[in-house]
Order: sequence, then C-alpha cells, then structure tokens
Amino acid sequence: MSPAETERHHRFLRSFTAHEPAVRAHVRRLVPARADADDVMQEISVVLWEKFDSFRDGADFKAWAFGVARFEVLAWLRDRGRDRLVLDEEVITKIAEETTADEPRLEQQREALEHCMKKVPGDQRELLMQAYQAESRIHEVAQGSGRTVAGFYQWLHRMRKLLLECIRRALTQEVAS
Repeated sequence: MSPAETERHHRFLRSFTAHEPAVRAHVRRLVPARADADDVMQEISVVLWEKFDSFRDGADFKAWAFGVARFEVLAWLRDRGRDRLVLDEEVITKIAEETTADEPRLEQQREALEHCMKKVPGDQRELLMQAYQAESRIHEVAQGSGRTVAGFYQWLHRMRKLLLECIRRALTQEVAS
C-alpha cells in the first residue's frame, strides 16, 4: 500500500470513527428495528468507503455521511416495501430532514451526557451501562447489584434524574459561554 493510500485509509477511519455514533443514531431514528439499523449501517459503511474518493477535503464528513445514510435507508425501504411495518418514503425523508437539522443539538446532548457519566462513580456507571444494554434483563442486573427489582428501579430513577440535572447544567453553561 502506498503512503497516499495509507493516508487515505487513516483520514477515512478518523472521520468515520468520529461520526459513526451520530450516523448510527440518525439511522436508528429512521429504521424501526435495531437489527435492521445494524444491517443498514453496514451498507452505509461500505458505501462511505467506496465513495470516499469523491469526498472533498475540508467538507463536513458528518453531513456527507447523513446524506449517504438517507439514500441507504431509502434503498432499504424500497427493498422492504411490501412489509407493512416499514414507513412510507415521504415519512422517512421528512424524519431524515428533521433529524439532520436536530443533529447539532443532539450532539451537544451526547457530549454533555458523556461528561456527566464521567462524574458517576465507576461501579454505578457500570450498573447504568448494564441496565441499558440491548439484551439486558433488569431483574438480573438488579440481582447482581444486590437490590430488589423495585429498589433497582428507584435507584435507576434517581440516577437518571441526577444525570438529567447534570446535562441541563452543562448545556446551560455551554450556552452562557
């Protein structure tokens, strides 16, 4: 691999890695099932790589990736068109436009959440993460924490409330500065 190709790989990986969570969240809002969203994300990753040569240096990678994601979701929609659980193309387009417009605010919220999660003690942070894993069962997480299910839900409610307050403070400080 030539030095130019290596640099191209590195630029793509840095850009993709930095923006993949936002692109995945965008796709997740457009595709109803997590497994389908994962499949669409795989296709988006391939298309982004294949078309990376057409990406202009200095352009907004996230905006470009959102555009690719929108077309891949529409392609998925056409492939699944007979499924009654799939949204209409116009609805997908409208949601895509709205989520693209909301992305800066959502990114600020994700950054504030990440900042606030760092303030949570490690053992409690681990419990929070376990509770929100896709395949987790709350009764198992509660049992592992030494709490009853009701007690765990109360703790979870308090933790969410504390995180929400922290996020609001962080966003208010960001606006003020």
